Amino acid sequence: MTDTGRPSAARDRVVVVGAGLGGLAAAIRLACAGRDVTMLERAPVPGGRAGRLERDGFTFDTGPSVLTMPHLVAELFELAGERMTDHLQLERLDPAYRAQFDDGSQLLVRGSVDAMRDEVAALCGRAEADRFVAFAAHLRRLYEAEYDHFIDANFDSVRQLARPLVMARLLRLGGFRRLYPLVASHLRDWRLIRLFTFQAMYAGMSPYEALGVYAVIAYMDAVAGVYFPAGGIFAVSQALADLAVRCGVDLRLDTAVDRVELHDGRATGVRTEDGEIVAGDHVVLNPDLPVAYGELLGPERTPRRIGRLRYSPSCVVVHLGLSDPLKDAAHHNIHFAAGYRESFDDLLAGRMQRDPSWFLTVPTVNDPAMAPDGGTIGFYLLPAPNLHGDDINWDAQAPRELRAALGRLEAAGYGTPHVVTSEVVTPADWRRQGMAAGTPFAASHHFFQTGPFRPRNVAPTVDGVVFVGSGTVPGVGVPMVLVSGKLAAERVLER
Repeated sequence: MTDTGRPSAARDRVVVVGAGLGGLAAAIRLACAGRDVTMLERAPVPGGRAGRLERDGFTFDTGPSVLTMPHLVAELFELAGERMTDHLQLERLDPAYRAQFDDGSQLLVRGSVDAMRDEVAALCGRAEADRFVAFAAHLRRLYEAEYDHFIDANFDSVRQLARPLVMARLLRLGGFRRLYPLVASHLRDWRLIRLFTFQAMYAGMSPYEALGVYAVIAYMDAVAGVYFPAGGIFAVSQALADLAVRCGVDLRLDTAVDRVELHDGRATGVRTEDGEIVAGDHVVLNPDLPVAYGELLGPERTPRRIGRLRYSPSCVVVHLGLSDPLKDAAHHNIHFAAGYRESFDDLLAGRMQRDPSWFLTVPTVNDPAMAPDGGTIGFYLLPAPNLHGDDINWDAQAPRELRAALGRLEAAGYGTPHVVTSEVVTPADWRRQGMAAGTPFAASHHFFQTGPFRPRNVAPTVDGVVFVGSGTVPGVGVPMVLVSGKLAAERVLER
């Protein structure tokens, strides 16, 4: 150690490959801990999946459209002695969602439990509203029980989960029941049950097979609150990239990495596609886990298990730049299929939904500046099979998906969309962006791919390599990816 208490320079350098949200979180934490951090990002902008597309005066988020648990972002600013509110303008959405059901009814997911209770009472009756309040409290207890031991935790063995008091509390709260029956044991109205179980799709499962612990996603969405940053989700990526630079990170955009450099079984840095060697005593890899192994470390260093992973369903995204507003649109809109269970069955069997549920985000409801005067942005998302499903020619299918999206918007009562510009992103496009199986939702979270069973964030065959992002612990979603940055930094600092 030096006189300042920092590690000696010989083991002070970290190379982070990929400036996604997880990579940025890890880089900031490591720089604040005194490490010399170089971050290499192949794209011209930071953010990874939470990137940006600009076209004809419209500004689109390319990935996540929902921000929950913003305190995880605030923590990163606090580490650097700054305040998030000086750099990001966040608004808690009320309503967070507008849910539209096949019987024509709708429910607004409001910005507080009290307001939501009144909304539920108006649609489902006072008794169901009381059940909702009790259920919201139950979700909070479940979240508190699992966060420290199941989410914000590095695992080196399955035994670490087997803490009797933790397991007993999770069992008592229904964490190891199936999600759908857990929610149905608290709520009666079929619409509410759907509203609090559809999030299983983000974990790559049907709510009829997902564990109750994944009710925590519904807690984040519908109880803890949904937030919107002015400028879109990319504003978070840019703010964290700027913070990283202020913390001393050497951030290099437009710099693609060819491989991890190794010597005697240990990472010594990376080689860029231009042939430059960037030295490092640790390498943190943010690309999708199978891609990080296969392309940057090599097949011979890839554990066999990585090739056997099950993947989440994918999605088709249609970015729409419209000249006029969409009638009665909320910021987030969910349209539930009549065949709720069948839609999951189709996706998990690798088929297109016969009766689709779909999502629509309209960020210009809260930030008109993301479009030209009077214009509107639509982010339409249709869950779809990943590339391990039916053999679909997605490049040929893309124009049909655009027509289908416009037809659904009109049929749902949003008016006739007047398109100025559009872009369709299919599972084939996700694969071209470096996402295994063509899904932005990574490996699914079935029991043997979750918690201590999820692929670890350290390479078992190479010393000095740490992984970050949705493919490793704790998993998928903006909050989980930010936590993965913390866990990756801990791995570097403990070695």
